[in-house]
Amino acid sequence: MASSVSQQAQAEASEKFAAGTSTASAAQVATAADEILSVAGLLRAQPRLRRALTDPSRSGADRGGLVRSLLSGKVSPVVLDTLATLVAGRFSRPSQVLDSVERLGADALLDSAAKDDKLAEVEDELFRFGQIVSGNGRLATTLSDPGAPIERRVKLVQDLLKGKTQPATLRLAEIALEGFGGRGFEASLIRLVELTAAKRDREVAYVTVARPLTDADEQALAAKLSDIYGRSVSLKIDVDPAIIGGVSVRVGSDLYDGTILRRLNAAKQAFAK
Repeated sequence: MASSVSQQAQAEASEKFAAGTSTASAAQVATAADEILSVAGLLRAQPRLRRALTDPSRSGADRGGLVRSLLSGKVSPVVLDTLATLVAGRFSRPSQVLDSVERLGADALLDSAAKDDKLAEVEDELFRFGQIVSGNGRLATTLSDPGAPIERRVKLVQDLLKGKTQPATLRLAEIALEGFGGRGFEASLIRLVELTAAKRDREVAYVTVARPLTDADEQALAAKLSDIYGRSVSLKIDVDPAIIGGVSVRVGSDLYDGTILRRLNAAKQAFAK
């Protein structure tokens, strides 16, 4: 029940933001996103503030008033109204309000990319960056280390991505470094890929193959998965010769593993018995 109540607060805040930025430019929405994410940084550093903004003994109007008193003149009116709407809702844990503000900031970045018609690029760039990180053990360890100074990790991501990706991609990668929604870095990137796809009304299918698929094979697989899930599917393909042959597809919690490697492992287990 508590989760559904916080989701309702999130939805109401999202509607407030959408209404307030409907005629704004992509740059204006991106600026608003940065303001929201700056507030998320404040909440991350101030546990007492998180507790105050989720204190059930205070009325929603009181909690909204606290946000207005703290942020008035420091953020744009639409951001102020959005965050006041958010904290007027109920949250069962102080961490939930931080997660919700982070989500609002990420959604706002995606809205800015959508206004520039760049969502598909952002989605693919985030996925490719995740592949680069997972394929480099040293880089993955460095970026995923919560004990390493965040400034150093942000600088590394900026060196890797600045000028090579959409601005929203870089900013979302920086959000992942903070542990989006309490996740690790690589899991945060995956979640952000999925949120980007959802903005395009698409499901994400993670596909592993031993060798690259032809364009015709990709189109056929996407069409088949779209029929199964009842919506367009965005394929994220990873080429891994170690699976020998066949294909593995993961959509959400569903896994379809038709790889030769899986069959060999199953045979080994059968013989072992």
